[in-house]
Amino acid sequence: MAAKRAERLVNLVIALLGTRQYVTAAKIRATVPGYEPDDGTARADEAFKRMFERDKAELREMGVPLETGRTSVFDTEDGYRIARADYELPEITLTGEEAAAVGLALRLWESAQLAGAAQSALVKLKAAGVDVDTSRAIPLRPRLDSDEPAFEPCYTAARDRRELTFDYRRPDEDAPTRRRVQPWGVVAWHGRWYLGGLDLDRQAPRVFRLSRVVGTPRATGPAGAFEPPEDVDLAAMVAGQFGGEEQLVVVRARPGTAVGLRRHAVPLGPTADGDWDRLELRTTEPMRLAGEIASYGPDVVVEAPAAVRAAVVERLTRLAAMAPGGAT
Repeated sequence: MAAKRAERLVNLVIALLGTRQYVTAAKIRATVPGYEPDDGTARADEAFKRMFERDKAELREMGVPLETGRTSVFDTEDGYRIARADYELPEITLTGEEAAAVGLALRLWESAQLAGAAQSALVKLKAAGVDVDTSRAIPLRPRLDSDEPAFEPCYTAARDRRELTFDYRRPDEDAPTRRRVQPWGVVAWHGRWYLGGLDLDRQAPRVFRLSRVVGTPRATGPAGAFEPPEDVDLAAMVAGQFGGEEQLVVVRARPGTAVGLRRHAVPLGPTADGDWDRLELRTTEPMRLAGEIASYGPDVVVEAPAAVRAAVVERLTRLAAMAPGGAT
């Protein structure tokens, strides 16, 4: 799914979750970012209708309980809302690995671009006379990690399909070089953010680590200037550039813990004292595995190799320092 369409669907869900009333298509068009604006032409009206029909169908296919109806007998046309009671999930229990994935998604969700647009939709609905229930709305706090200032302009350029120009410093270079890129998207890998796209000067796909971008990237040209390849896999691009050979990692886990880790581990049997289970794991991304192991806290200990053990200790030490009352 294209980034712009995914963002529009998220904004639509948030807007319809935040109200008890049925919201008409016209109000949705005027308040939810991403729809064809009303310029009075038949072409724009037809484009909006097609887009809105596709969005409704996709939400229902995903299981979103989108209701159609009218708030009062005086309404002249149908509207839409999401039944929150049917939409909410029961209590969820996550493994350490799954919780880490959710945490990563949350970093992007709380970015200024997504949260700001969604919050704006709720404000516009309220101004249009729709009863927005703030107690039902999803709390949105625009935030962008301060250590990655290049994230927002890179994400925006990829979303809008605009060419991006920036200065980039490689570890083996004394000075940054100017890059011109068609940005395909931004992806996280091993706790860092990367931009993937077509390097226009080299006419080849390239991956750029955002922490190595110097200054503020600048988008140029019109929106929609290009389309990424349909089969592009940003995570695979990053892994292909920064991945390594398969490594063997041996850990000890307390019995009954680390369920997620055990799913892809080979059991080696209990330790001599019977207090631990020994597990063997294979990975081409040892630092990513170190992050997963760290999420289990004291329930998992790395035996070997020393580099992975040190990486886990470093992560746990940093987390302890960030906790209330931790060392600074």
